[in-house]
Amino acid sequence: MKYKKLKEINEYVSKSISPMAMPEQKFEMYSVPIYDTGHPEYLFGSEIASNKLQVQKNDVLLCKINPRINRVWVVADESEYPCIASSEWIVIRNSEYNPEFLAWYFRSSKFQQLMVSEVTGIGGSLTRAQPKAIAEYPVPIVERTEQDKIVNVLNKINSVITARKTELQKLDDLVKSRFVEMFGDMKNNPKSWPIKSFSEMSEIITDGEHATPKRATQGIYLLSARNVMNHHLQLDQVDYIDELEYGRIAKRIIPSEGDILISCSGTVGRCCVIPANFKCQMVRSVALIRFNKKINPIFAEYMITSEDLQRQIGASKTASSQANLFQGKIAKLQGFIPDEGTQLEFVDFVKQVDKSKVAVQKSLDEMQVLFDALMQKYFG
Repeated sequence: MKYKKLKEINEYVSKSISPMAMPEQKFEMYSVPIYDTGHPEYLFGSEIASNKLQVQKNDVLLCKINPRINRVWVVADESEYPCIASSEWIVIRNSEYNPEFLAWYFRSSKFQQLMVSEVTGIGGSLTRAQPKAIAEYPVPIVERTEQDKIVNVLNKINSVITARKTELQKLDDLVKSRFVEMFGDMKNNPKSWPIKSFSEMSEIITDGEHATPKRATQGIYLLSARNVMNHHLQLDQVDYIDELEYGRIAKRIIPSEGDILISCSGTVGRCCVIPANFKCQMVRSVALIRFNKKINPIFAEYMITSEDLQRQIGASKTASSQANLFQGKIAKLQGFIPDEGTQLEFVDFVKQVDKSKVAVQKSLDEMQVLFDALMQKYFG
């Protein structure tokens, strides 16, 4: 495949505008904070304090801020209002390219590696890609008809991936709705369930190992907060310990099937149940809750992720410890104790939904593998 430098194909000539000079004019605004919504926002000039870039339909926007996030946007021109964009975007315009082809290329791992290779700043949202460096990066030269074919294929597969993710979200929402329907909210407690603190409902509340464990290249899972997601464990980036280190840590606690793990740093309050035949230990950023026999672990998992408990967890934060959830705070959390039959009815419902989720997730994984393979084929 042949390439040209990005600066050789970019026809965009930067032109700024001061929206404040036109306070009554409404603008179609492409900003970085609004990116995740997938749509621009509409603001009057009086609401936009700084100068912006003038853009037009089919311009491709490449974000300079924290380029590892890989934000790429094609201007859609969704309204009759003038289109403007934040200066944190690099604008690429070329009438001979399919803009979506360029956008998919800019989202490729090959281009992203280039984007993060020459940044300034000290990390996180303070890093920025450098426009002069980006102008030197290669862009593939592909016939327009071939570009259109590639875009068509990638768009179709991406739409299936999006649909599968939407299905999974709807199934999750279904379980949440069922939980509220069966148990109500804790504030009003329409079913008059007994309400107790976690310290009263639990046999054990503890966090993971405080000392720095000796890692191994393989062996037994050593879980941190990044591994604890809602209703599942994320094990693509996980540490290990050997049997000797496991034995040392196990003198404090041996995590067992049915125990609840909860993230205590970073994004606090995520939780999941330890599955069967899963041997692990935790570091300090993960807490373990072993509820008494009156509490079904799956019910407990969804109770902790409910709005009621998440509000309590949020309220437990302080100005000096916003990213931490300590044992003492967990012990003071309050939950309700429905009768065993109602808990089991809910658990059976969750298991049926999980069967559907497994099928959807399998399809999603297959589509993602296909998509990644095609991105590699098209863009290297």
